[in-house]
Amino acid sequence: MAAVNATKAALQPAAQPKGTLKIENTDKRDKLVAAEKKYQQSWAESKVFEQDAPSLQDVPLGSVAAHDLRQRHPKFLATMAYPYMNGTLHAGHSFTASKVEFGVGWARMKGMRALYPQGYHCTGMPIKACADKLVREIEMFGQDFAGCELTQIAADADTEKPKGWVNGELTAPAPVQETTQTDVTKFSAKKSKAAAKTNVALKYQFQIMLALGIPVEEIHHFADPQYWLQHFPPLCQRDLTNLGCRVDWRRSFVTTDANPYYDAFVRWQMNRLKEMGKIRFGKRYTVYSPKDGQACMDHDRSAGEGVGVQEYTALKLRVKEWAAPAQKKVEGLIPEGGKVYFVPATLRPETMYGQTCCFVGPAIDYAIYEVEKGKEYYFVSDRAARNMAFQSIFPTWGVYPKIADLKGSDVVGTLVHAPLSVQSDGVRILPMESVKASKGTGVVTSVPSDSPDDYATMMELVKKAEYYGIKKEWADLEILPIIETPSYGNLTAKFLVEKMKINSPKDAKQLAEAKDLAYKEGFYKGKMIYGDFAGKSVEEAKPLVRQQLLDAGEAFAYAEPDGMVMSRSGDECVAGHLDQWFMNYGTPSRSGDKTWQPAVLEHVTNEKGEGLNTFSTEVKNAFTQVLDWLAQWACARSYGLGTKLPWDQSQLVESLSDSTIYMAYYTVAHLLHKDIFGKEQGPAGLSADDMSDEAWDYLFCRSDSIPQGMKGKAEQLKMMRREFQYWYPLDIRVSGKDLIQNHLTFFLYVHVAIFPKEYWPRAIRVNGHLLLNGEKMSKSTGNFLTLADATQKFGADATRIAFADAGDGIEDANFEETVANSNILRLYELREWCENVILKARPLREGENYDQVRQSERLKNNDSIQRTGVKGFWDELFENELHGLVKIAGEEYEATNYKAAIKSGLYDFISARDFYREITKAAGLGMHADCVKKYVELQALMITVVAPHWAEQIWLEVLQKSETVQNARWPEVPAQKPAATAAREYVRNTQSNITSAEGAQLKKMAKGKQTSYDPKQDKKLSIFAALAYPQWQDAVIDIVRGHFQDMKLDVAAVSKAIPKPEAKRAMPFVQGLKKSLETGLDPTMVFERKLAFDEVSVLREMVPGLRQTLQKCVRVEIVVVEEGGKKGRVVALSGGAQGEQEGAERSDLPPTAENAVPGQPTFFFENV
Repeated sequence: MAAVNATKAALQPAAQPKGTLKIENTDKRDKLVAAEKKYQQSWAESKVFEQDAPSLQDVPLGSVAAHDLRQRHPKFLATMAYPYMNGTLHAGHSFTASKVEFGVGWARMKGMRALYPQGYHCTGMPIKACADKLVREIEMFGQDFAGCELTQIAADADTEKPKGWVNGELTAPAPVQETTQTDVTKFSAKKSKAAAKTNVALKYQFQIMLALGIPVEEIHHFADPQYWLQHFPPLCQRDLTNLGCRVDWRRSFVTTDANPYYDAFVRWQMNRLKEMGKIRFGKRYTVYSPKDGQACMDHDRSAGEGVGVQEYTALKLRVKEWAAPAQKKVEGLIPEGGKVYFVPATLRPETMYGQTCCFVGPAIDYAIYEVEKGKEYYFVSDRAARNMAFQSIFPTWGVYPKIADLKGSDVVGTLVHAPLSVQSDGVRILPMESVKASKGTGVVTSVPSDSPDDYATMMELVKKAEYYGIKKEWADLEILPIIETPSYGNLTAKFLVEKMKINSPKDAKQLAEAKDLAYKEGFYKGKMIYGDFAGKSVEEAKPLVRQQLLDAGEAFAYAEPDGMVMSRSGDECVAGHLDQWFMNYGTPSRSGDKTWQPAVLEHVTNEKGEGLNTFSTEVKNAFTQVLDWLAQWACARSYGLGTKLPWDQSQLVESLSDSTIYMAYYTVAHLLHKDIFGKEQGPAGLSADDMSDEAWDYLFCRSDSIPQGMKGKAEQLKMMRREFQYWYPLDIRVSGKDLIQNHLTFFLYVHVAIFPKEYWPRAIRVNGHLLLNGEKMSKSTGNFLTLADATQKFGADATRIAFADAGDGIEDANFEETVANSNILRLYELREWCENVILKARPLREGENYDQVRQSERLKNNDSIQRTGVKGFWDELFENELHGLVKIAGEEYEATNYKAAIKSGLYDFISARDFYREITKAAGLGMHADCVKKYVELQALMITVVAPHWAEQIWLEVLQKSETVQNARWPEVPAQKPAATAAREYVRNTQSNITSAEGAQLKKMAKGKQTSYDPKQDKKLSIFAALAYPQWQDAVIDIVRGHFQDMKLDVAAVSKAIPKPEAKRAMPFVQGLKKSLETGLDPTMVFERKLAFDEVSVLREMVPGLRQTLQKCVRVEIVVVEEGGKKGRVVALSGGAQGEQEGAERSDLPPTAENAVPGQPTFFFENV
């Protein structure tokens, strides 16, 4: 057991993982979590999330059109890409799930029947591959893996590539603070002296299972791939339930033939697609794993997801004369009469007339491979030969016989015949440092007229021929103009290299840019001026020249993956030319179905407003780009888990092709079966055998006829058809942005093919990847969080708020653990406060006032002392602010902007309460009982979408409502009163200016600087208010009035109209007018320069609070100043000296009084 123990020791965290937050005091969290568990159980028992279509008894089938049914009984169906069942959910999955969850919560609050179903994806290679590894390891080491020795898991000292990869990600555990490992696949075991000397690498599948938290005694069960399907789905349900997700678990299922109902569903869709000609058979290039013996599609890859196949024209440049070093190495290896060809791969066959040489990388290893014994041999890189071996270029599939090894430097100077080239005597093989063995064949033919790289290299070789060991005349050949372009003339490469001042082949960045410009200009605007197709556009000529070369036997088709692709079995993939079944995706110009892609594109572009909502132009553009380049897609494989192809039982439907329309299956799953495996029949009482293709056609509205032989089960079929008709179309699909390039686009394609237009998807909401604490999530760095970890660490609601706060756009979002942690305290204290002010309220009786009760009764929380009766100024301002925040939060929820919604509905809501609480306390009034209760009720409703457990406790136990908050509606509140809003803004700004000024004086004193008064001694505050505006503003008002139209002010035009000498003081005034005009105030009131509120009355209300708030403030007076600001009249007074009274005249006012204008008072402090 040495290896097992060493691995377990290495996986055992010794301290808090790096990069994640450590929670120490958990009492408040634990109390919140206890309430969360209580309500999760209550929701499950009451089946509050189980949603059904209107019954046939209430609305008979066919009595109303499906569209009208959905109008009468509004519904909302939201789904996410179902997670793959080879592990538990991490925070990235959960972030996507949160978008579905919040959308469903909001729909419920709008009174809709809202459905969130959740399935489990098990199709494809990953589970089977892992299970097969365990089978081999059990054979090698025994069921408990005791036979694995410590030396067998020791990390290689020179290991560069991590060995613990699964699902495209390192499964190694988080390094801990006590360790300083540099190689994250190595761990120091500390159980024994022997183990302590060994760095452990995750080389075996049993170790990876240990890293997933599977006990060693249970690992052998996972050698059966079906056991994975039993183990992980319950954990997924557990984790989403612990998050409080509103999932209808009746509708869950696993994919593959493990569920015979889903198996029949997939067979039906494949049959129908084939009948429509959407699935075809033929030879085509696809990414292929030689080790697995099958196509390697996106979900089969550990690296290279989204990488496709690039097709080339491979030219055959026949050797006429070998360079001396090469001649020595090949002598005796090539039989007499055998022809050797250098084989460059090109994307621009139309330019081959201008070949002047052929490049190789001097340091690259090449070889000569036998294509036809004694007759034909190719000089290419090993990588290219391996690709060719799976394209029927060599005689035996997968075999590429090597005849001789050569370095690129060996063949420099070799003379070859270049097809189509005007250099009829041949061209030379020359060195090019930038040639890559990982791209193409490692051999590059040179056309300096149209390739900036070739031109720059040729110029370099001409200048430094001796340095490169070549003859100058080999490179210094006349350049033939081939293509005329409107922007760059007929020597595009020369033009761009000179214009962009490219001095050397090492100017890689500029050359890449020049290459892009040259290719686009040539292809889209170029015209051939040389060759058999002179006069034709390049776009027309390209395929004609290619075909001419192929027909002449001077070229052949070649393809390779357009980047590195690694299969989950650890195999570097190639491009295979295979007989296969494929989805005929792609544009008609790329041999795709003639009507399919155009129909999907029209739905995505949504020009008539009846198609797909993508929520952003960026996402829409991403879809249109994928629809432009995506081509045929292999839809079957021979290895893995899945549904057998109905017409070819040796093949399985691949994982991205069986997961395109399963959202429709959700609508009927709960009626078909009671368990995720379909072992127990559901309420419909139908067996999997009953589910013929014709039955599915009827359920999904492709046919109006009940199948023959099922007339006796007509009612059950009608019941399921009703579910589909009601819940479809899918209202929103939520997924990560990485799935645009495959799953989400396939999802659109197949919906468009299978279903009537009425049932096509309505919206796709794409989110970015989730960062954790501002860094990419990675197990290898310790910055990693599973959903189970998150809810255990922070509880459900705090985690949900952090998900909402993480971000909403296509850019990467950020889950901040500090946000989750701070919300534990926020929710706990807010809950406690709500309980105190509602359940322990102390209403003021007649004759009592707030200060008397506060001082005499010594209550635990003075906020429980509340007024009743007529509401006052502060109460009205508070309620008005709440109404505005309710409106804003609702708009943000509707737009799926959850970060903004939680800001308005939680953070700003609490701030509004805090201001109201403090201002009424300072004024000696206390809060009004009705306002307090209104706040608590609205606060619960504002965050029901995001924090339903907290809301539920407030709703049921504090407000003592009779029914769950999950069924509550979004509140309807009166429209905000602009006058009250303006008054609230005025109070906020005035109070802030006064307290900030006092703070500035205290800072000056602390630094030993002189101040105009001593803030720490008794002082008087004078506030100066003006009732009339300065006369200079009249002219500005007239200008603004002339440029205000349709509730918009043209500030640029106003700025031009104001005389320059006046601009400095006028423009701030203009901005203030603009704000007033565009925030709902009556324009007449603004232009007549009337405040929406009585400024003096508002200041009077503020006086008591200011005296309490300001340190040592014993007197406050409000003075209305006359024009000029030199004198004024006292209109309000608090704490005045003996004999002082309102109405007193004041003269010789301080200079600051002159600056007062209506709505912008000034003030002055002085010691008394």
